[in-house]
Amino acid sequence: MLDGHYKAVTDRFWEVLGRGLARTGISPNQVTMLGFALVLANCALYLWLENHALFAVFLAVAFAFDALDGAVARITGRTTLFGGYLDAVIDRYQEIAVFMSIAVVTGYWWPAMAALTGSLLISYHKARAAIEVPIDNVKWPDLMERLERIIFICVALLIESATRIWLDLEPSALYYLLILLAILTHATAVQRFHRARQQIERHEEESGPAA
Repeated sequence: MLDGHYKAVTDRFWEVLGRGLARTGISPNQVTMLGFALVLANCALYLWLENHALFAVFLAVAFAFDALDGAVARITGRTTLFGGYLDAVIDRYQEIAVFMSIAVVTGYWWPAMAALTGSLLISYHKARAAIEVPIDNVKWPDLMERLERIIFICVALLIESATRIWLDLEPSALYYLLILLAILTHATAVQRFHRARQQIERHEEESGPAA
């Protein structure tokens, strides 16, 4: 939703941060893979220390590379179709690693997996619709896009860390926040399904049914 409505603003912000990185000569795809490596290293550290607050802070830093690779590509003029594809694939692996790590550390398997499947379906609906009709990547301002999911997870982990200091709840706050995220992601997936249906039907009306 934030990227959909304020993409021009967010792109300018990331390009300011990406200029220094671009001067090093690193390629956009290398930035993507570096971000992936940072997320995996952070997940491994989380599995070892089980520190929710540290995981949240390091995730915010690691996920920044998800936006910086695109910024470096635009700044250096090295935007490629494969780069976009690689970025999308790595994004999914990053989310899988994060939710799996949370499930292992907390034992909250079913809400973590429910949130993960909702996240993956959000991306799938758009990608699958793009096979049927031309898709404008900007005009899908849905509720829980990737940026919103990252923010939600980081905030949820910080809340979990804070509430464990003062309260001894079982299940803890993170359990209920994961359930909320699962509801929101699946609601967004349904939202994207209806948008895809409208665009596909509109395309059929304008061009006629496929032969």
